[in-house]
Amino acid sequence: MSGTDLARVATPGDEGEAGPVVILVQPQLAENVGSAARAMLNCGLTRLRLVAPRESRLAPRAIAAASGADMVLEAAEVFPTLEAAIADCRHVYATSARPREMVKRVVTPRRAAAELRQATAAGERVALLFGPERTGLVNDHISLADTILTVPLNPGFSSLNLAQAVLLVCHEWFQSGDETPAEELPYNGTRPATRAELLNFFDRLEAGLDEGGFFQAPDMRPHMMRSIRNAFERAGLTEQEIRTLHGVVYALRKAPPPPGRPRKADREGDAPAA
Repeated sequence: MSGTDLARVATPGDEGEAGPVVILVQPQLAENVGSAARAMLNCGLTRLRLVAPRESRLAPRAIAAASGADMVLEAAEVFPTLEAAIADCRHVYATSARPREMVKRVVTPRRAAAELRQATAAGERVALLFGPERTGLVNDHISLADTILTVPLNPGFSSLNLAQAVLLVCHEWFQSGDETPAEELPYNGTRPATRAELLNFFDRLEAGLDEGGFFQAPDMRPHMMRSIRNAFERAGLTEQEIRTLHGVVYALRKAPPPPGRPRKADREGDAPAA
């Protein structure tokens, strides 16, 4: 999926942008840092910190992998140690896929997102820690956090690459504050058909079916018309679709009848209706 509106992109340090800080600890490959920056900006986050990165965040491979999230890389801060990177943070969540032999609270990304929203609303700075690609965070890193964040995945295969982990966690943050309806139907210049328009179409359709000899069993006519109306009712037709269906009925009424089945008007000796 793709789609970018540069006019709506938040910039690092925007007054309204109070999301968590994403901290990548000892990232090894520039392209992974770029991909993580892209994942962050997908979710409206721009505050990136790097702890002792092996390669420059502005290397060509990082810029290419960021796919337009260059602003996140350019504004990223680099620290020599994790202690320095989290010094101004009130809450620190360390991501890990493995159980740790320490007494520390473990939460899912969804639970963490709700807590992060509450903390940032109170003006507190919070951080999400992600470890090196090969090993993830080690116990010394996790001991500096107050909470472990674990993504529920297949327990037999739960390892993620760096950008995947960043996207999954940050997306939960984004969704926790997103008000996009779960379902919508864009009308794109038209509108739902009114009841009068629908009833008018039903009348014309019934007349056309009469003319074409559709109702061959008079006692079944009420049931058949109810079924036809219900089918169109379920479709949730628009005004434009109703007009199109009027054209369909008009064209069918002008068409010659099937072989061996004269129109009702022909059977009665009258001219076919226009």
